[in-house]
Amino acid sequence: MAGHILTVAQQKGGSGKTTLAAHIAVALSKVAEGPVAVLDVDPQGSLGTWFEAREELLGEDQTGLAFRTASGWGSRREAKSLARSHEFVVIDTPPKTDVEAKPAIDAADLVIVPIQPTPVDLWATGQTIQLAEREDTEAVLLFNRVPPRAALTQEMTEAIAKSGFEIFEARLGNRTAFASSMGTGRTVMEIAPSGKASKEVAAFISELVQRFQPDNF
Repeated sequence: MAGHILTVAQQKGGSGKTTLAAHIAVALSKVAEGPVAVLDVDPQGSLGTWFEAREELLGEDQTGLAFRTASGWGSRREAKSLARSHEFVVIDTPPKTDVEAKPAIDAADLVIVPIQPTPVDLWATGQTIQLAEREDTEAVLLFNRVPPRAALTQEMTEAIAKSGFEIFEARLGNRTAFASSMGTGRTVMEIAPSGKASKEVAAFISELVQRFQPDNF
Protein backbone atom coordinates (compact mmCIF):
# COMPACT_ATOMS: atom_id res chain seq x y z
CA MET A 1 0.00 0.00 0.00
CA ALA A 2 1.20 3.48 -0.87
CA GLY A 3 -1.04 5.78 1.13
CA HIS A 4 -1.71 9.47 0.69
CA ILE A 5 -0.17 11.98 3.10
CA LEU A 6 -2.25 15.06 3.86
CA THR A 7 -0.58 17.84 5.84
CA VAL A 8 -2.68 20.54 7.48
CA ALA A 9 -0.50 23.65 7.69
CA GLN A 10 -0.92 27.34 8.29
CA GLN A 11 1.73 29.77 9.55
CA LYS A 12 -0.92 31.91 11.24
CA GLY A 13 -2.14 30.70 14.60
CA GLY A 14 -5.84 30.33 15.36
CA SER A 15 -6.77 28.95 11.97
CA GLY A 16 -8.33 25.78 13.36
CA LYS A 17 -5.67 23.34 12.13
CA THR A 18 -6.04 20.75 14.87
CA THR A 19 -9.83 20.67 14.69
CA LEU A 20 -9.63 20.37 10.92
CA ALA A 21 -7.04 17.58 11.05
CA ALA A 22 -9.16 15.56 13.47
CA HIS A 23 -12.28 15.99 11.36
CA ILE A 24 -10.47 15.05 8.15
CA ALA A 25 -9.07 11.90 9.73
CA VAL A 26 -12.36 10.70 11.21
CA ALA A 27 -14.33 11.52 8.07
CA LEU A 28 -11.82 9.70 5.89
CA SER A 29 -11.94 6.67 8.19
CA LYS A 30 -15.63 6.37 7.36
CA VAL A 31 -15.21 6.34 3.59
CA ALA A 32 -11.70 5.10 2.82
CA GLU A 33 -11.15 1.49 1.88
CA GLY A 34 -8.01 1.27 4.03
CA PRO A 35 -6.99 2.43 7.52
CA VAL A 36 -6.31 6.06 8.43
CA ALA A 37 -3.59 7.46 10.70
CA VAL A 38 -3.03 10.83 12.35
CA LEU A 39 0.41 12.26 13.07
CA ASP A 40 0.81 15.10 15.58
CA VAL A 41 3.85 17.27 14.84
CA ASP A 42 2.70 20.23 16.94
CA PRO A 43 4.65 20.43 20.26
CA GLN A 44 1.48 21.69 21.95
CA GLY A 45 0.06 18.21 21.51
CA SER A 46 -3.57 19.29 21.16
CA LEU A 47 -4.33 16.52 18.68
CA GLY A 48 -2.85 14.00 21.10
CA THR A 49 -5.04 15.32 23.90
CA TRP A 50 -8.09 14.94 21.65
CA PHE A 51 -7.05 11.40 20.73
CA GLU A 52 -6.60 10.41 24.39
CA ALA A 53 -10.11 11.67 25.12
CA ARG A 54 -11.33 9.64 22.16
CA GLU A 55 -9.65 6.50 23.50
CA GLU A 56 -11.21 7.01 26.92
CA LEU A 57 -14.65 7.48 25.39
CA LEU A 58 -14.64 4.79 22.72
CA GLY A 59 -11.93 2.38 23.89
CA GLU A 60 -8.37 2.05 22.61
CA ASP A 61 -9.35 -0.34 19.82
CA GLN A 62 -12.45 1.57 18.72
CA THR A 63 -11.10 5.00 17.73
CA GLY A 64 -11.03 4.14 14.04
CA LEU A 65 -7.57 5.68 13.76
CA ALA A 66 -3.89 5.04 14.39
CA PHE A 67 -2.05 7.81 16.24
CA ARG A 68 1.62 8.80 16.31
CA THR A 69 3.71 11.81 17.29
CA ALA A 70 6.96 13.09 15.82
CA SER A 71 9.08 16.23 15.72
CA GLY A 72 11.44 17.93 13.31
CA TRP A 73 12.81 15.77 10.55
CA GLY A 74 11.40 12.70 12.25
CA SER A 75 7.95 13.68 11.05
CA ARG A 76 8.86 12.99 7.44
CA ARG A 77 10.17 9.53 8.28
CA GLU A 78 7.16 8.70 10.47
CA ALA A 79 4.70 9.92 7.83
CA LYS A 80 6.33 7.83 5.11
CA SER A 81 6.33 4.80 7.41
CA LEU A 82 2.64 5.19 8.22
CA ALA A 83 1.79 5.63 4.55
CA ARG A 84 3.08 2.13 3.85
CA SER A 85 0.26 0.62 5.92
CA HIS A 86 -2.48 3.29 5.85
CA GLU A 87 -4.54 4.67 2.99
CA PHE A 88 -4.42 8.17 4.43
CA VAL A 89 -2.06 9.86 6.88
CA VAL A 90 -3.24 13.23 8.24
CA ILE A 91 -0.57 15.46 9.79
CA ASP A 92 -1.22 18.36 12.17
CA THR A 93 1.59 20.92 12.17
CA PRO A 94 2.45 23.83 14.49
CA PRO A 95 2.08 27.47 13.43
CA LYS A 96 4.93 29.95 13.06
CA THR A 97 7.78 27.46 12.67
CA ASP A 98 9.34 26.33 9.41
CA VAL A 99 11.58 23.90 11.30
CA GLU A 100 8.68 21.67 12.38
CA ALA A 101 6.38 22.22 9.41
CA LYS A 102 8.91 21.89 6.58
CA PRO A 103 9.49 18.10 6.83
CA ALA A 104 5.76 17.44 7.15
CA ILE A 105 5.08 19.54 4.07
CA ASP A 106 7.91 17.87 2.18
CA ALA A 107 6.41 14.45 2.92
CA ALA A 108 2.90 15.43 1.85
CA ASP A 109 1.02 14.61 -1.32
CA LEU A 110 -1.23 17.57 -0.55
CA VAL A 111 -1.07 20.48 1.89
CA ILE A 112 -4.44 21.70 3.14
CA VAL A 113 -4.25 25.32 4.30
CA PRO A 114 -7.16 26.45 6.49
CA ILE A 115 -7.86 30.15 6.17
CA GLN A 116 -10.40 32.41 7.81
CA PRO A 117 -11.89 34.86 5.29
CA THR A 118 -10.04 37.99 6.41
CA PRO A 119 -7.29 40.04 4.74
CA VAL A 120 -4.88 39.36 7.63
CA ASP A 121 -5.30 35.61 7.25
CA LEU A 122 -4.72 35.83 3.50
CA TRP A 123 -1.50 37.81 4.02
CA ALA A 124 -0.20 35.17 6.43
CA THR A 125 -1.24 32.32 4.14
CA GLY A 126 1.28 33.39 1.52
CA GLN A 127 4.10 32.19 3.77
CA THR A 128 2.63 28.69 3.96
CA ILE A 129 2.07 28.55 0.20
CA GLN A 130 5.65 29.63 -0.43
CA LEU A 131 6.94 26.95 1.92
CA ALA A 132 4.93 24.31 0.04
CA GLU A 133 6.21 25.61 -3.28
CA ARG A 134 9.81 25.31 -2.06
CA GLU A 135 9.13 21.68 -1.19
CA ASP A 136 7.39 21.16 -4.57
CA THR A 137 4.17 20.14 -2.79
CA GLU A 138 0.68 21.04 -3.96
CA ALA A 139 -1.20 23.29 -1.53
CA VAL A 140 -4.90 24.14 -1.55
CA LEU A 141 -6.70 26.64 0.67
CA LEU A 142 -9.86 25.84 2.61
CA PHE A 143 -12.16 28.51 4.03
CA ASN A 144 -12.53 27.61 7.72
CA ARG A 145 -14.47 29.26 10.54
CA VAL A 146 -16.48 31.19 7.98
CA PRO A 147 -18.77 33.75 9.65
CA PRO A 148 -22.35 34.38 8.49
CA ARG A 149 -21.33 37.70 6.89
CA ALA A 150 -21.26 36.79 3.21
CA ALA A 151 -19.90 40.13 1.97
CA LEU A 152 -16.42 39.76 3.43
CA THR A 153 -16.21 36.11 2.39
CA GLN A 154 -17.03 37.09 -1.18
CA GLU A 155 -14.38 39.80 -1.11
CA MET A 156 -11.80 37.30 0.09
CA THR A 157 -12.87 34.77 -2.53
CA GLU A 158 -12.16 37.37 -5.21
CA ALA A 159 -8.84 38.30 -3.59
CA ILE A 160 -7.76 34.66 -3.53
CA ALA A 161 -8.69 34.27 -7.19
CA LYS A 162 -6.50 37.25 -8.04
CA SER A 163 -3.63 35.82 -5.99
CA GLY A 164 -3.64 32.64 -8.04
CA PHE A 165 -4.01 30.39 -4.99
CA GLU A 166 -6.22 27.34 -5.38
CA ILE A 167 -9.10 26.93 -2.92
CA PHE A 168 -11.62 24.18 -2.24
CA GLU A 169 -15.22 24.97 -3.15
CA ALA A 170 -16.44 23.53 0.16
CA ARG A 171 -16.37 25.75 3.24
CA LEU A 172 -16.57 25.09 6.98
CA GLY A 173 -18.61 27.53 9.04
CA ASN A 174 -17.78 29.17 12.36
CA ARG A 175 -19.90 26.76 14.38
CA THR A 176 -19.68 25.92 18.09
CA ALA A 177 -20.33 22.27 17.27
CA PHE A 178 -16.76 21.87 16.04
CA ALA A 179 -15.21 22.95 19.34
CA SER A 180 -17.73 21.13 21.54
CA SER A 181 -17.23 17.86 19.69
CA MET A 182 -13.44 18.08 20.02
CA GLY A 183 -13.75 18.46 23.78
CA THR A 184 -15.21 14.97 24.02
CA GLY A 185 -12.77 13.27 21.67
CA ARG A 186 -15.25 13.18 18.85
CA THR A 187 -16.20 15.16 15.74
CA VAL A 188 -19.36 16.87 14.53
CA MET A 189 -20.16 13.84 12.39
CA GLU A 190 -20.46 11.80 15.56
CA ILE A 191 -22.35 14.20 17.83
CA ALA A 192 -24.67 15.72 15.22
CA PRO A 193 -24.53 13.66 12.00
CA SER A 194 -27.46 15.47 10.41
CA GLY A 195 -26.34 18.97 11.43
CA LYS A 196 -25.06 21.75 9.20
CA ALA A 197 -21.47 21.30 10.36
CA SER A 198 -21.51 17.60 9.45
CA LYS A 199 -22.89 18.38 6.01
CA GLU A 200 -20.13 20.92 5.45
CA VAL A 201 -17.47 18.38 6.42
CA ALA A 202 -19.05 15.76 4.15
CA ALA A 203 -18.98 18.17 1.21
CA PHE A 204 -15.33 18.96 1.83
CA ILE A 205 -14.31 15.31 2.21
CA SER A 206 -16.14 14.41 -1.00
CA GLU A 207 -14.21 17.11 -2.83
CA LEU A 208 -10.95 16.07 -1.17
CA VAL A 209 -11.05 12.38 -1.99
CA GLN A 210 -11.95 13.08 -5.59
CA ARG A 211 -8.42 14.43 -5.97
CA PHE A 212 -7.02 10.97 -5.24
CA GLN A 213 -9.52 8.30 -6.17
CA PRO A 214 -12.27 9.77 -8.35
CA ASP A 215 -13.64 6.36 -9.29
CA ASN A 216 -13.91 4.95 -5.77
CA PHE A 217 -15.86 7.60 -3.86
